[in-house]
Amino acid sequence: MADVIVLGAGIVGLATARELAQAGHSITVIEKESDVAKHQTGRNSGVIHSGLYYSPGSQKAIMGAAGQKSMFRFAEERGVAHERTGKLVVATNLQELTQLDKLADRAVANGVPARKITAEEAREYEPYVRSLAALRVESTGIVDYKGVCRELRKDIEAASGELRFNTAVISGRTEGGKVYVVTTAEELVADYVVNCTGLYSDKIAKSFGVDPEVQIVPFRGEYFELNHKLDYLVKGLIYPVPDPRFPFLGVHLTKMVGGGVHAGPNAVLALAREGYNWGTLNSSELVEALKWPGFQKLALKNAIPGSQEIVRSFSKGLFAKSLSRLVPGIAKDDLIPAPAGVRAQALKRDGGLVDDFFMKSADRQLHVLNAPSPAATASLEIGKAIATRVGNELKG
Repeated sequence: MADVIVLGAGIVGLATARELAQAGHSITVIEKESDVAKHQTGRNSGVIHSGLYYSPGSQKAIMGAAGQKSMFRFAEERGVAHERTGKLVVATNLQELTQLDKLADRAVANGVPARKITAEEAREYEPYVRSLAALRVESTGIVDYKGVCRELRKDIEAASGELRFNTAVISGRTEGGKVYVVTTAEELVADYVVNCTGLYSDKIAKSFGVDPEVQIVPFRGEYFELNHKLDYLVKGLIYPVPDPRFPFLGVHLTKMVGGGVHAGPNAVLALAREGYNWGTLNSSELVEALKWPGFQKLALKNAIPGSQEIVRSFSKGLFAKSLSRLVPGIAKDDLIPAPAGVRAQALKRDGGLVDDFFMKSADRQLHVLNAPSPAATASLEIGKAIATRVGNELKG
């Protein structure tokens, strides 16, 4: 018996469980893997975002801006590797200059400290960058998110919470004011369940009898590292001006907390929800994605850029060309394959991307159905918000 069962030991699930445990609830975290942060959390670029890109007033904007402060503070207090590097968002052509101005306006609207600078000023921060102009954002950096998760786990266990690994969720139901969770090990009972299962959050919601309204479509982001002889080319974070049609930020260059430079990611449809390479295929999951009307409409609308992403996935030369738009001189032989990640992107039936964090309540259940970037940055804030919501519902 637990007050609350949290499904998923990624950073959002752990942050939520920590808040609830420290508030005095009896907590059990269920995770199908053997450790924390095995999927989205442990496979991203390690960037602490600023809240710059998101619609003013959205949860992403508000929690992203607050989250970068709380994440830096947590990392510093707990001795987790991190660095406040700052970031350049660079415009490399005239069309991007217009978008850069819009991004600068959005920074003001979101309360993000940012300033537009000239190409010459940009080179003071990144001597090898190519740009016509840039936006300088100081409140960004990098962190070891796996290290953050290990610290969150310590806090959960210190508050008498329990983490059960190698345990998958099969189904659940609310009955008689309690929630029953059927797992591969046993059936558990709680007063409340929070679903933070990321790539499988919609399927878990359905197994609890809840219509998620959206479907998770997995997009793989493929990464490279620069040959270490070129580490000098990047001092911090260098991003392109994002294409407003997509939720992805474009191929970028980021310094890593352990040394070296991360390059990527692109964005291609994964052939499985945990499809970290082209060789991993889950036919039922792929058919499920392809049959979803929302994906069909999205693919039709974005056929050309989507096909370009696929071509780039198979061509180190094109990948290097994208990077050399930002920093000239990077060639395909300078790229070393690095582990890929898969983004759990919620799609509406009409083809619209769910642009903000999205959760759905049911009877003594809360399902987190869209928490992609900047969810890692904002995880401590998301955890607080969920814990408050759950606590209020349990009191009521």
